[in-house]
Amino acid sequence: MESGLWKLGATELARLIRERQVSSREAVEAHLARIQQVNPAVNAITVVLAEEALQAADAADRLTASGAHPGPLHGVPFTVKENIDLAGSATTNGIVVLKDAVSAVDAPHIAQVRAAGAIPIARTNLPDFGLRWHSDNELRGATRNPWNPGLTPGGSSGGEAAALATGMTPLGMGNDLGGSLRWPSQCCGTTAIRPTLGRVPGHSSMAPADPTAALQLMAVEGPMARHVRDLEVALACMSGPDSRDPWWAPAPLKGPEAPRRVAVTFDPAGTGVDPAIAAGINSAAAALRDAGYTVDEVDPPAVAEARELWGKLVIAEATATLLPILQQVGGKDALQFLECATEATSAAGALDFAGYMLAFSRRAGIAREWSQFHERYPLVLGPAATAQPFVVGADLKGAAEVRSILESLSLIITGNFLGLPALVLPVGVSDGLPQAVQLIGGRYREDLCLAAGQAIEERLGVFTPIEPVATPALARR
Repeated sequence: MESGLWKLGATELARLIRERQVSSREAVEAHLARIQQVNPAVNAITVVLAEEALQAADAADRLTASGAHPGPLHGVPFTVKENIDLAGSATTNGIVVLKDAVSAVDAPHIAQVRAAGAIPIARTNLPDFGLRWHSDNELRGATRNPWNPGLTPGGSSGGEAAALATGMTPLGMGNDLGGSLRWPSQCCGTTAIRPTLGRVPGHSSMAPADPTAALQLMAVEGPMARHVRDLEVALACMSGPDSRDPWWAPAPLKGPEAPRRVAVTFDPAGTGVDPAIAAGINSAAAALRDAGYTVDEVDPPAVAEARELWGKLVIAEATATLLPILQQVGGKDALQFLECATEATSAAGALDFAGYMLAFSRRAGIAREWSQFHERYPLVLGPAATAQPFVVGADLKGAAEVRSILESLSLIITGNFLGLPALVLPVGVSDGLPQAVQLIGGRYREDLCLAAGQAIEERLGVFTPIEPVATPALARR
């Protein structure tokens, strides 16, 4: 019998389980049934952990029956991207030769989410080593956008976003070096927050070496959901200390009162913005004004420059460290994308060591400019991407196409380059596709992003879960 529990958010499920209106087993079973029903259409879920999840759900229900006071996510199912360590499950990174690379321990934040009572029920898809802005690999195949299978679901956390959008999970775990939490959220009509560097501890016991400098400074772990309040709860649960991550910072989750002033930007890098996306930004700005915020149209500093420097640094490191690995174990599409991206970011030639050092030096200057900007405007409201989801395969056609995608993601990439917190959430639907906006705060001011996001959501609504659009001609390769 259809329970409808798969339609609910994580905190609502937790409340019902805590109040014993439903059991954790019922919640897990509802999501397992939903996976069986809709995953063939989108290929977002790669591995289902049904037996383990049901055993954990029964244990959660026994704890509830005992009168214990469980954690804030007690009994709630969640999913985990396949480049994050989950004990007893393979950290495949979408690579065929890593299909049996089973981790013995959880990543730090996964252990913390489990300690809060959440139950992993499945793994989700991504591109090879999380490299592309589209989720496809030779191990698992392509994830399809549930709104339009001919368009990308985003990457690299495209599996998580598509699973959330179709009700297969109420909460997901992804990560973000160049928009991998927020770009799929735009593509699929869900929400996610990229925390400040150091907020959420991260580590992989399966990695052969520690991350390169750019990854250490620009990549973070973060939650994905359909409701802003679920992000807030999940972020609090996964922000504790772990000695495996030397970057973790003991920053409070709530900062001091800040002026309710927002700078709204429509085309922050001057590359053009899709009219539907601009309309969505206008809707969010109106919602914030209605909530009592002052919203001024002001462009934040150095967005195009930040994008360019991010591209040069990431590609320089990928060419030096990831390319030799991809040539041995990666798929042909990942190699082709890296070739296109290298050409798209190196118009002035490859980055030498002096250029590499100068890029990091300039990063500090741009960060200072943003810090000073945030003194006047604690929040920036703008696009996630200025373009709609691209047609599947567009990121493999050549440097010009990748360059266009890169430019559309300028504001997303700026957040990574500077290590700032950023929230993406849907604000409407236009011509059959979700509209989304992004909120960027100062360092460790996720609370400001979440409060503004909640105000927008309360006024404009939530737009998933949906039934995936069926296209029989697009079969899993």
